[in-house]
Amino acid sequence: MNKMKLVLIGNGMAGIKCMEYLIQENPDLYDITVFGSEPYTNYSRIQLSSVLQGKTSFEEITLHSWEWYEKHDILLYPNETVILIDPEQKEVITNKKRSVHFDKLIIATGSSPFMLPIPGTDKDGVVAFRTIEDCKRILKIAKNSNKAAVVGGGILGLEAAQGLLNLGMKVDVIHLADRIMNQQLDNKAAELVQNALVKQGLNILLQKETAEIYGDKRVEGIRFKDNTEIKTDLIVMAVGVKPNVALAKKAGIKTNRGIVINDFMETNIEDIYALGECAEHNGTVYGLVKPLYEQAQILAKHLCQCKTLPYQGSTLSTRLKASGIELFSAGQTTENEDVKAITAHDEINQTYKKMFFRKDKLIGTVLFGDISTGHKLLDQIKKKKFIPDPEKQTLMMPVKINESYAAQLAKDEQICTCNHVTKAQIIEQVVTHNLQTIEQVKKCTKASSSCGGCKSTVDELIRYIHSDYFDNTIESNHFCSCTTLTEEQVVEAIIANSLTSVVQIRQVLGWSQAKGCSYCQEALAYYLEMIDVETAPSEDLFYIKKGWSAIKQKNGTYSISPQLYGGMVEARQLKRISEIALKYALPSLEINEHQRIVLHQIPVEKLDDICEELQMKLYPYTDRMLSNVQISHDLLCDCQKKSLTQLAIEVEKQTEYLRMPTSLSIRVCCCQKDRYTTDIHIILSKDGWELKINDRKTMNHTIVNVSKTTKEVRKMLLALLQYYRQSAKFNEPISTWINRMGIIHVREILFNKELQNLLLATLVEEQRKRTEAMIKQTQP
Repeated sequence: MNKMKLVLIGNGMAGIKCMEYLIQENPDLYDITVFGSEPYTNYSRIQLSSVLQGKTSFEEITLHSWEWYEKHDILLYPNETVILIDPEQKEVITNKKRSVHFDKLIIATGSSPFMLPIPGTDKDGVVAFRTIEDCKRILKIAKNSNKAAVVGGGILGLEAAQGLLNLGMKVDVIHLADRIMNQQLDNKAAELVQNALVKQGLNILLQKETAEIYGDKRVEGIRFKDNTEIKTDLIVMAVGVKPNVALAKKAGIKTNRGIVINDFMETNIEDIYALGECAEHNGTVYGLVKPLYEQAQILAKHLCQCKTLPYQGSTLSTRLKASGIELFSAGQTTENEDVKAITAHDEINQTYKKMFFRKDKLIGTVLFGDISTGHKLLDQIKKKKFIPDPEKQTLMMPVKINESYAAQLAKDEQICTCNHVTKAQIIEQVVTHNLQTIEQVKKCTKASSSCGGCKSTVDELIRYIHSDYFDNTIESNHFCSCTTLTEEQVVEAIIANSLTSVVQIRQVLGWSQAKGCSYCQEALAYYLEMIDVETAPSEDLFYIKKGWSAIKQKNGTYSISPQLYGGMVEARQLKRISEIALKYALPSLEINEHQRIVLHQIPVEKLDDICEELQMKLYPYTDRMLSNVQISHDLLCDCQKKSLTQLAIEVEKQTEYLRMPTSLSIRVCCCQKDRYTTDIHIILSKDGWELKINDRKTMNHTIVNVSKTTKEVRKMLLALLQYYRQSAKFNEPISTWINRMGIIHVREILFNKELQNLLLATLVEEQRKRTEAMIKQTQP
């Protein structure tokens, strides 16, 4: 099969991360060509401030070597700039007169530093801070200079200023606003950060508007509009960036501040996409790493025609990478009529915490001095968790190390989302190599090596591992006892190697037991179906012919169960079932726990005849499918039997043949006093259809939604089931899943009509494919 031609304009972090994801999804789909304007392979641009501060080297911030490009057959043209896109001819032309055809084009041109439109910016000694070359120029000038000025008091400017300070220079920071980092901090937090920076030696000038840069050919100083001036040998411009949209605009691609994209990173021209700092989604241009990586993952899945939820924007969080300063900011950090805040300032220990609430939801936070709760608060902001008044104050209190965010995380949860590093991976490295510092963990795992946002959580986890609360053993994160691979690695390998059977997986991935274990037998079959329902094998779980299905037992006989939608059975059907059992001398009939009739111990040679004579569709139930929808007909309640039965029948018909992460049961009733004995409870009340998820261990339940009509609750339930199937882990009960995902997040997905319709369409399509795939199977 001829590969499609994919051209990526931009060799930066967002574009290459998209290539990483794409290779994981389908390495054989595209012939990839990358153009980069710099003479380097992909590197971490946000780590340039660490290079300037002397914490790391240029080599250490390289993310991908030349060998990586060769290994994945990616053709990289470094130091070559695309100057023209021809959408009609589907080709790009470079400054070296190279013409390359594309089937799909990704524009990831990033942004350029904004240079103030004032006299003197062309003088020697005026430098932006954006690329490796900029960093090298600054280091070269600093060797022969004593005084530097940084124009811009945002994150980049302050990090650059501290780097210059570490080089032994006297540094002025010039900022137009009345406080530094005015986009992320309130007045008090900005004051505390400024005081800390001043103690380190920085001189910060606020509310200063630059009029001109003076000097002969070389910089000598800066003159401000209030007629004051300062002397300087070096000026670093860090006043912001502007998305690089000229190339796209020239090609007729819609632009605003950035290249306008939809939820799948598509531009207004077919087969042309944009992501990263050059892209604008719903009016927002993102300049932080995490949102760009989220865009990259969704675009990669979209290009590979894999199921993916659309991009819905990102919650921004920032952390100042400056020695001796612990600062974390996330979400909205300004107050108004609708937003109120809780503040805690410890002047003795120099800590400051402020949390911003809209009604009972946390929407933003600023932490200084103690940022240990930063990731926990960010998680609550993202999930829009309901926080009652008594719990608001507790968020301010320090937590014990064994109750910390890092300690409470599940072992397979990602701590560093930029580099996909899980808690278990960090634990293994810390315990095995006795790691003590964040830097050591970074070198072993890459955790915190990109945006640095997870640094506090990594530090917290290290302290927890070395505390008395930790049992000092490596938590096993293996998929099962047959392999040393993690669950995530197994799934990635199935996709990367296009594996289509359980036997093939065991062979290719080097299973220690040729036949596997009982766990991986089911788990691998489940993930195969989730990845590609059409090629997923039955592993002898089913026998299908003309709508018949049977379950093969260990002794070689089969069991069948007539399909009774909604638990409704006719007298003539019961008579036929009993007559067949007598005719073929079947030893037993069973009414199982799911209230279904099951005929057991059918020899293979009698299976066809029995199925023919039953003249009934057979139910394909196994432990990992939706059991029958139970119906409560409590005569003491004013139940609407017809509505309940119809809902049960429709749900059963639209979910049969589909595997679930684990066994799942549903009950519909019309009485609030009905016992919560199933995973999902639907109650017809005076207010409508209440959809609840029940934790059968604690008997607590979570209300998902109240729908007015049978149609509405059916759609809500089916969308919920599909989202559960797509995002739950194998063997994860739906009550555990809802707690992990957060009810607010799940509601946001289900209440979004576009997302709900996408989930429903996906469920219907998967059921169709699964049914067709099963019917293709031959008789045993």
